[in-house]
Amino acid sequence: MRELIQAGYGYALSLTHATGDAEDLVHEAWLRLARRGQHAPDRALLFTTIRHLYIDLWRRQDRHPTVEIEDESHTAITQSEDQQLDHVDLTRALKGLRVEEREAIYLQAIQGYSAAEVADLMAMPRGSVLSLIHRGKARLRKILCIQEEETPDGP
Repeated sequence: MRELIQAGYGYALSLTHATGDAEDLVHEAWLRLARRGQHAPDRALLFTTIRHLYIDLWRRQDRHPTVEIEDESHTAITQSEDQQLDHVDLTRALKGLRVEEREAIYLQAIQGYSAAEVADLMAMPRGSVLSLIHRGKARLRKILCIQEEETPDGP
């Protein structure tokens, strides 16, 4: 059960990007599920409940996150610096993603869901999820100034 709560917290954190809000979401989701008699819910049910609570919170507070695509305010990482990115760099980079991109990448990369499973959790078509993941990863590369390795032309 502890592992499930930790997974839920990680998911909530990927949505809110604030520890206090993530803790509140997991707590509220767990309480709602307990009230409905779900004392040991499965991961998908917990994640869906957290997502719905987040959407409700977002609508209530009239939050409309916007991210400039051509935002140049991020500091570049030069080749002379370590290629190892620390937690601060990654946190800064994740803040540059749209909520939907962050959520899709988190569910696929961290939780290990397939694109079809992410699509079910996010209630959107699989193609849209794949697009979100692709665009989100491209934006992360741009923010972190990670160049894709160019492959030499074949023979």
